Amino acid sequence: MAGWPRVVLLATIATAACGLRTDSQTLTPERAKATEESVRAFARTVAHDVTQEGPAAWRRFFADSPAFFMASEGHLEFPNSISAAKGIQDLTKAIKKIELRWGDDLRVDPLTPDLAVLAATFHEVLLTAEGGRIEETGFFTGVTEHREGRWQFRNAHWSVPVP
Repeated sequence: MAGWPRVVLLATIATAACGLRTDSQTLTPERAKATEESVRAFARTVAHDVTQEGPAAWRRFFADSPAFFMASEGHLEFPNSISAAKGIQDLTKAIKKIELRWGDDLRVDPLTPDLAVLAATFHEVLLTAEGGRIEETGFFTGVTEHREGRWQFRNAHWSVPVP
């Protein structure tokens, strides 16, 4: 009989733990649809603003958080938001204009109301400070996070096919 109080205590803790998930994190079909639509609008804004403003626009779309990182072509380009800020500053000197277009295959996978995976083919035309032109087509994936009233990339990965 000495074990009964422990069993009751464990059962009570387990029952309480199951109820810890807050309603704000429940992803109902309606919330999933709203998250998807919101992230799609975010993706359109990213492409528009980067195309209109150039590489400096990227800074506001990358989370200013220790959790942020960006990889490209199998390399960790920015291990955190501090390195991303410096990298973008350097990029504004080398790249004068970017035209970014997402493919029609853009996908959004809502994970919670505040987190979603975004994936799409992309096409970029980069005009360098020296007058060169670089075109790239590839695939992008990123985790988007809704913080402080707006969506940002929590992480990002760019890849282009190997010739």
